[in-house]
Amino acid sequence: MWILVFFDLPTETKTERKAYSSFRKKLISDGFAMFQFSIYLRHCSSAENMDVHIKRVKKSLPEKGHVGILCVTDKQFGAIELFYGKKEKPPANVPQQLELF
Repeated sequence: MWILVFFDLPTETKTERKAYSSFRKKLISDGFAMFQFSIYLRHCSSAENMDVHIKRVKKSLPEKGHVGILCVTDKQFGAIELFYGKKEKPPANVPQQLELF
């Protein structure tokens, strides 16, 4: 499973910039990586693990701005098409999920 966090936060005042920076740093410290400027993603090995990280994101939400959280499966994320200009770029290596029976 993948968690994508989308955000659009105000940065006009010093307080707003501090809140933006704090939110972004908390995402990074929780293992999220920047996908685009305001989109961060993280791979989770299970639904329980995903719930833990979603709760952490919700706990660190800033007072102002818009934040979205989207969860997708490995298969859905693997179907992504990425482009830099007109050239297609292959997606990053997707971690293999270990299944125990």
